[in-house]
Parts: sequence; C-alpha cells; structure tokens
Amino acid sequence: MTEEKTTKTPEGAAKGAKGLLRSKRVLVSVAVGAVALLAVATFLLYPSLRGSATPAAAAPAAAKTVLKVGASPTPHAKILEQVKGDLAKEGIDLQIIEYTDYVLPNTAVQSGENDANYFQHVPYLDEFNTKNNTTIVSIAAIHFEPLGIYPGKTTSLAALKDGAKIAVPNDATNEARALLLLQDQGLLKLKAGVGLEATPKDVVENPKNIEFVEVEAAAAAATLKDVDLAVINGNYALSANLPINSALASEAPSSVAATTYGNIVAVKAGNENNPAILALIKALKSDKVKKYIETTFGGSVVAIF
Repeated sequence: MTEEKTTKTPEGAAKGAKGLLRSKRVLVSVAVGAVALLAVATFLLYPSLRGSATPAAAAPAAAKTVLKVGASPTPHAKILEQVKGDLAKEGIDLQIIEYTDYVLPNTAVQSGENDANYFQHVPYLDEFNTKNNTTIVSIAAIHFEPLGIYPGKTTSLAALKDGAKIAVPNDATNEARALLLLQDQGLLKLKAGVGLEATPKDVVENPKNIEFVEVEAAAAAATLKDVDLAVINGNYALSANLPINSALASEAPSSVAATTYGNIVAVKAGNENNPAILALIKALKSDKVKKYIETTFGGSVVAIF
C-alpha cells in the first residue's frame, strides 16, 4: 500500500485566502443587516424611543364662572359692558340681563335667577325690601344720575303759566327728589322737614297752581308732548336722547340727593363675599370705568367712587 501526499501550490493558497475573505464579508453584511432590522423593529414597536414623541393631549380648559347681573339698559348695562373683558381674563363670564322696569331685577336676585343687579339706589331698595319681604343688600355705590327738569310745551321756567302740568315719577323716592328739585327752582314750597319723604300732599305753597302728573319713571320722557315740564331720571333721559345740558335745571353733584341716591350693585343677603361679585366690584371701581362714564355721558351720569 502506497501513501499519497498532497502538495499545495502557491496559486491554490492564494485562492483559499480569497474565499475566506469573501466569507467574512458575507458574515459582516449579514450582521449589519440584522442590526438594522432590529433597529427598525424597535422604532416601530416602541414609539417612546423615537426622536420625536407623539404630543400629549392638551388639558381641558377650566370652566368659567357664570355671573348673571340684571341692569337697566342705560347707563347700567353699558357700564357693565366695559368690564366684561376684564372679568373674562379672571375666568368669569359676565352675562348682562337688561330690564326696563324697577321690579323684576330685584325679584330675579331674590329667587336666585340672577346673582346681582345694578339699577337702583338704597332708598328704593329699602322700600322694596319692606314691601316685598325680600333680603337684598347693597354692596357698592357706582354712580349718581341727577334728575333733570326737561321742557315740554313750555320751554323755560320763567315762561311757566298758571295751572301748568308737570310730570313727576310716581315711586316714592324719585317723586320726593322731583319735588325738592322743583322747590330749589322756586316753583313750590314743601312742608318743613319732609325732605326725601315728600309727596304732593306736602306742598304748602304752590303759587302757579301746578298740577302734578304722576307717572312711572320710565314713562316720564314720553309725556313731554302732553305736559309743560317733566322731571326725568338720568337713565331714562339718556334712553330718550335727552342730554343733561338740555335740562332747564338738574340736581347738583354735591346735593343730598347725590349722596343718598347713588346707584348701587345689590345682591341677595349672604352672597356679599362671592368671589365673582367682588371681582365685579373691583372692575367697576376702576379708573377705566370712571373715565368711560365721564367721556360718554357728559354729566348725565356721575361716578361716585
């Protein structure tokens, strides 16, 4: 038996080395591909590891506090409109409900339908509470509306004839103011000491035999075509486009009426410290509102804060 020996030539050795190199390259390529595939799978399966994560859902906006305030259209509602934006920044949605009478704004507060009202003065509120067994309280005085004597058939106080008709508000507090204003013009004289409780029955001197036509305050302006003069509340004069400078006379800002009959914000007793109410008062007593009153109403409305 003969043993055979295998002898490698230089050319064969070179071919073997090249094959081995190719195999290594294939293995490296496979490894790189596997790593890339793993990376893609990780990217798809685990979004939190991506370069830009999906944004979290925005938190819901906080609910606004609704504040319902009853008001006469002019000037009260217009003044309230000036603070809606300020209150909105504090998360308060001010809703203004307009009324053209002096009863419903109070009954709505008493029942809880509205949170507050802004249309009246303290003497009227006191009288309303007494008559209606309500528990509404004043929390801030904002402005004063001087009563004015406006010309109807007669164009001046000096031209007023005997037996002239003068329309006056028929509610107790405003009627007393009207009579005091007429007395200040020398048209009549009231019983001593009656002051803000005066009625036509308290007239002790009436040299021109004036006939007092008692009407609802809101209707006084409409009577001008039928009477010689009419004493009209400031807000109703504004609504009828009667500026205070067209009045023959008006209550002075320094008068007793100005300090007594300031128009107030009122709430049901127990709600005085409601945060939304306090924010409303702060906004109303701002320099911004004072300037608005002065520039808009030309003396027909006077800020008293």
